[in-house]
Amino acid sequence: MKRNRIAFTLLAVLFLAITAAGCMTIGHEFRVDAVSRIRIGETTRLQIGDIFGPPWRTGLEDGKTTWTYAHYRYSMLGGSMTRDLVIRFDDKGVVTSYTFNSSYPEDQRR
Repeated sequence: MKRNRIAFTLLAVLFLAITAAGCMTIGHEFRVDAVSRIRIGETTRLQIGDIFGPPWRTGLEDGKTTWTYAHYRYSMLGGSMTRDLVIRFDDKGVVTSYTFNSSYPEDQRR
């Protein structure tokens, strides 16, 4: 009887661990509705920070500063949902280009 209880407890803990490990979020949510406010050659890095907040990741592309806003949600049971916005700036801190990608169905209707 005691062995059964221990075995059941171990199975329950294992199930909970697998379920918890099956869901993962990376990055942070950002204002998708504000992507249309970005103007190439006009919007500044300061304005981007005011609109979207601090970037999740920064980097360089061809020697130019990039800011990335991303929200990736992975689930073993429900599939993955991802959004990312990569903004590229010139040496003066003005947007030169940006890329927005999403697998969220509501974003496909924009």
